[in-house]
This record gives sequence, structure tokens and C-alpha cells, in this order.
Amino acid sequence: MATGGERALVGPATRQILTDSVYDAVKALIMDDVVRPGAKLNMDALARDLAVSQTPIREALARLESERLVVKEPLRGYTSAPLLSATAFADLYDFRLHLEPWAAGRAAERIGPAGRAALAAELATCTVEPPAGAGYADYKAFASHDARFHDLVMRLAGNQTARAALADTHCHLHIFRLFYSSDTGATVHTEHADVVAAIAAADPPSATAAMRAHLEAARDRLRPYVR
Repeated sequence: MATGGERALVGPATRQILTDSVYDAVKALIMDDVVRPGAKLNMDALARDLAVSQTPIREALARLESERLVVKEPLRGYTSAPLLSATAFADLYDFRLHLEPWAAGRAAERIGPAGRAALAAELATCTVEPPAGAGYADYKAFASHDARFHDLVMRLAGNQTARAALADTHCHLHIFRLFYSSDTGATVHTEHADVVAAIAAADPPSATAAMRAHLEAARDRLRPYVR
């Protein structure tokens, strides 16, 4: 399980940097399906393979549990969470399709110069060029942009309860765990750009429609990969 990159985690670093590095390493094992859904995560083995003590492993697993990527079970410890089921996938997109188009329209009603600048800056971080590989390390930056973009729209809508509700789903992690392809970046960039243009134009109906079209397209792209 260990790799040269993981062994590099044992250099001089602050405790927080070490914890973050271990978290990223264990998360990649789950996202890349090295640790299969439902498989047990052995803290002793992880500590040995990553050449760290159990403390950062325990902290990493607690963070991953909060993101619903691992499950803690009595007398069994931590296991890798199952992939989204067909029902969970449908429920997630029903929720998002109720919440996010409304939020985009509300953001368009409230938009000002600072909001337009924030949207343009976030859109500029979207990776259009295909990554070198198909592993989590390759598409992690793009996945982070996707999560930030949707959170930004929620923030601009001005409803913190709605924003927290979307964040609590950790939907982008679970969606990218299902499937990622090399052409995803360019497709999503185009769809995000449509949402940005409509919000920046202070056009609530167009913003609502653009976000709905984006979410429906994403749902349709992913549906074949739901087991």
C-alpha cells in the first residue's frame, strides 16, 4: 500500500502538516478504490505503511468520517463507506435540484461588483486541460474547484442555512468517487461559465435555468456509473 510519495510524509513538518498529509494519503486510497467500499481500515497497517504514529491516522479517519467517506462501527473500527446507491444518488440530485437553482437565482438578485469578481476568480481556477492521469491526485484540484464554485453560489445567495445544508452532503467527494473522465473539466467549465454569466448579468431566471441545466447534465453523466 505504501509508495515512495507516502514515505516522504515522515520529513520534518508541523503536526498539522503531518495530519493533513496523512489525511490526503488515506483519502486518496479510498477515492482511488485501493481500499474497496466496505473494506476495513486497519490503523496499525496504515501507520506502518505511511511511517507515522497512530495519532495522525486516528485524526485523519475522524475527518474522513465527518465527510462520510469512512464509517466507524462498534467492535469493528473504521471501514470504507459504500458508494452512493441508486436511491441515495437520486435523493442527492433531487435535493440539489431543489436548492441550487433557487440559490443561483437568488445570487443573481443580490449580485454586486465583489460577487462578480469572486465568481470570475473562481471560474479561472477551473482546470480545462485533461489531467495526466485518472487518479485522485490528478483531478483533486478540479474537484476542489467544483466544490468551491457551488459553495460560492450558495454564499452569494445569502442563506447560511441553505449553504450549510449543501456543504453537509459532501456531495462532490461522493460524486467524484463514482466517476471521473479526462474531458470532465472542459465540459464543467462551459456549464459553470453559463451560470457565472447569468448571475453576473443579474438575470435570476437565466441563472436558475443555467444551474438547473448544469445539475441535470451532471446527473445524466453520472447515472450510468451508479451501481
